[in-house]
Amino acid sequence: MTTKAGLLGDGGQIWMKLWDQISDCGCKIHHHYSHYIGSRKVRKNWSRKVLIAWIVFWIIAALWVFWYMSSQAVEKRKETLASMCDERARMLQDQFNVSMNHIQAMSVMISIFHHGKNPSAIDQRTFARYTEKTSFERPLTSGVAYAVRVLHTEREQFEIQQGWTIKRMDNVEQTPVHDDEYDPADLETSPVQEEYAPVIFAQDTVAHIISVDVLSGKEDRENVLRARESGKGVLTAPFRLLKTNRLGVILTFAVYKRDLSPNAPPAERIQATAGYLGGIFDIESLVEKLLQQLASKQAILVNVYDTTNISHPISMYGSNDSFDGLHHVSPLNFGDPFRKHEMHCRFKQKPPWPWIAITTSVGILIISLLVGQIFHATVNRIAKVEDDYHEMMELKKRAEAADVAKSRFLATVSHEIRTPMNGVLGMLQMLMDTDLDETQQDYVRTARESGKALVSLINEVLDQAKIESGKLELEAVSFDLRAILDDVLSLFSGKSQDKKVELAVYVSSKVPATLVGDPGRFRQIVTNLVGNSIKFTDKGHIFVTVHLVEEVVELEDPTSSLSGLPVVDRRRSWAGFRTFNQEASTPSSVSSSADQINIIVSVEDTGQGIPLEAQSRVFNPFMQVGPSITRTHGGTGIGLSISKCLVHLMKGEIGVASLPQIGSTFSFTAVFTNGCSNFNDQISQQVNDQSNSVSSEFQGMRALLVDPRPARAKVSKYHIQRLGIHVEVVPDLSFGVSSLVPRNAPINMVFIEEEIWEKDLGMSVLLLNNLRTDYRVSIKTLLLSNSTSAVRSGFSAPDVPTPFVVMKPLRASMLAASLQRAMGVGSRGNYRNGEIHTSLSLSNLIHGRKILVVDDNPVNLRVAAGALKKYGADVVHADRGKDAISLLTPPHPFDACFMDIQMPEMDGFEATRRIRDIEASINNGIQGGELSAETYGNVSNWHVPILAMTADVIQATNEECSKCGMDGYVSKPFEAEQLYREVSRFFQTVSDENQ
Repeated sequence: MTTKAGLLGDGGQIWMKLWDQISDCGCKIHHHYSHYIGSRKVRKNWSRKVLIAWIVFWIIAALWVFWYMSSQAVEKRKETLASMCDERARMLQDQFNVSMNHIQAMSVMISIFHHGKNPSAIDQRTFARYTEKTSFERPLTSGVAYAVRVLHTEREQFEIQQGWTIKRMDNVEQTPVHDDEYDPADLETSPVQEEYAPVIFAQDTVAHIISVDVLSGKEDRENVLRARESGKGVLTAPFRLLKTNRLGVILTFAVYKRDLSPNAPPAERIQATAGYLGGIFDIESLVEKLLQQLASKQAILVNVYDTTNISHPISMYGSNDSFDGLHHVSPLNFGDPFRKHEMHCRFKQKPPWPWIAITTSVGILIISLLVGQIFHATVNRIAKVEDDYHEMMELKKRAEAADVAKSRFLATVSHEIRTPMNGVLGMLQMLMDTDLDETQQDYVRTARESGKALVSLINEVLDQAKIESGKLELEAVSFDLRAILDDVLSLFSGKSQDKKVELAVYVSSKVPATLVGDPGRFRQIVTNLVGNSIKFTDKGHIFVTVHLVEEVVELEDPTSSLSGLPVVDRRRSWAGFRTFNQEASTPSSVSSSADQINIIVSVEDTGQGIPLEAQSRVFNPFMQVGPSITRTHGGTGIGLSISKCLVHLMKGEIGVASLPQIGSTFSFTAVFTNGCSNFNDQISQQVNDQSNSVSSEFQGMRALLVDPRPARAKVSKYHIQRLGIHVEVVPDLSFGVSSLVPRNAPINMVFIEEEIWEKDLGMSVLLLNNLRTDYRVSIKTLLLSNSTSAVRSGFSAPDVPTPFVVMKPLRASMLAASLQRAMGVGSRGNYRNGEIHTSLSLSNLIHGRKILVVDDNPVNLRVAAGALKKYGADVVHADRGKDAISLLTPPHPFDACFMDIQMPEMDGFEATRRIRDIEASINNGIQGGELSAETYGNVSNWHVPILAMTADVIQATNEECSKCGMDGYVSKPFEAEQLYREVSRFFQTVSDENQ
């Protein structure tokens, strides 16, 4: 379905989601009506009615949508027409106002330069030239003319002065002529009347009206009389112009002999009138010219009307060739309040079909029919769907029950296997502490390692089960990352020495000494990765590095590897991490606060590598690179999948880079909290105290490290410096050592790599003797070896003191033990695998303590008691919960209790709850004064530490332990380190108590 949705695109995905929602809706609807309605026949009739109602409803809805969208289209068409019509009306009105203002200005000019001067400064030639030059200022006029006022008594003299007689124009109005037929000489002489208004000046375009009496025409006479009485511009009604026979209007302004006030009466204005200036407007040509200026002039048809007489409007422009019923009227104001004008607009073409409305309504109708079809199909098959639903619910219940049963089975099997394994490993450990010969020690050690492997397998299976159920959680405790890595090296030191594979760890100095997180799960990840590398590496090295994420961005690719063999570029293993691919951000932005530490761990090996086709599935559970790998190396194939899950829980990422026959590099990131600011924590303080007690013995000493490989020298220098020793590195003994080591600070020891010593034994001995002679001090020689055969041979040579051999991999505890033996300082106990520190710490913690061990299994009871007695504890044991209650009822002498959870009659949970109830009752009585503190050993607050001791390692068991009042959790089989981690939270060391 996902593939199909991807092929269909975003629209297809929307339809798929809509289909799923409709199907779910149909299932719910059917579930309700099948529950409430009854028989199948009733359901069928009801569904048919619903289907018909659905179709009818959506048909009506489609018609309404069509009507609504069509009306919206019509409204939009109306708005478009109104906008276009108003635009044209506004342009016509604006240009008319411009022309009117210029005509009014010309009337003032004539009053000043013609009537105000004697003789006049204006004649026909001057007027024609001026009006022709300024015609662009009057875009809507076709001509301008001036008619002077002449009284009848002045007519004869005026005609003699002008050289022509005054003509009349009314006959022309009644009998229109064409342009080629017009001749001014054909006009009749104006009849006798009180006054005349002959045209004396005219623009060349209308020069044919000179000598025509404008008062002889009906429209012009009314126009002239209104203009001189009002003092404003007035318009005539539309009429046929002389000569052109085109429809036009005349805008007339009266010219006065003197300036008049705005409120002058009509009689005074008539008396002061000198003449009349008129502007002739050819409406048809001017409106056509205006419309040509608009790009969309073809979209609409325009009509201009004079609506002074509203019942008989006069058409000034346009025709009625096409009309679709949709029109708009825009008012026009030409400055004459007596005349009314309007512009009527309509679209030239008929409105198009409303295709959007049609397609939308049809689409809605089709969708509704499809939905109806889906509903119909759903109803027809709903019975089967409902049956399948009930069947799936039943299967779901069975699956949930099976999951619970599986969890219980795993817990039970884990307990039943780990309980005897606890006895086996405990007894083997106790056996190893007895006097055994070398062969017996080897047999016991082999049996113990096999038991640990079995426990490890059980843990992996349980971890996988917890991952699948989502119940895997992490702790948040303080731990020393460097100490954990030392423990991992100790775990694999024997295998690496047998294979002659160099195993090393390097931790950046920027990584804090103490972190807060889950040390067990971190150890599990590193152990899985190093274990895989040990399994598949037969030569070369395995190199574990730890840096801050911020560091690796600036680190350069090393020029040489640890063993000299080619390696995979470690940067390829984290190339796909989101931490390094965020744009415009630094890796430090991953941390949500300054206290969070984001580290990156890389495990590099020179093994056989992983084929390219298998690299994509290495983190899948129960997957192996190939069948031959399983047969050759064994394993379950779930270690890497568990590691990936744990890394994700630590807010990190994991990746791999590998080349066949070159090697592999696994890298992962993890986010911890900086624990350096929390040194009041007991565990952090004890870890640092232990480290300081070891390194204080060698503080201030100087050492010389001879190693030609920079990478390997860097690792060795890191471990030696952990003990407080100042280290100088040289590639060989022939190097100028005196320049590095001043005589006032002589060196105390020389670390030499095995290959340098074997390469030229004689030269090495000679140079060492020279050093002893030059500095006059005893210099200890320590050989860094990676093979157990070197220990057996001892690197002996004739007349050469046998050097001390330090076995790799280097760890702080092992290196300190070797130096103590070589230098003759400090304790010389058995530092095998670094266990002496834990042993000494446990002895200091629980020596002389009285501890109760409760377990119904005699073997486990003996193992636990033996382990505690080994560190000096006074152990009392009980095999039932009821006995534990009686022994731990205050007052009692016990300092702690290890209690098994699964016991007959009364389990550890119930026993702990009852003990806590008794303690609470006594404490309340003492605090309330009802009981005497002296009766209960002068202890006002009784609370004995109770540690759960069980083979169940699932999270639910841990939570149940906390709920019932237990203080800790120790899983079977437990180790000395685990005991120390739990007990150290309640007891102080002997030295602390003495202080």
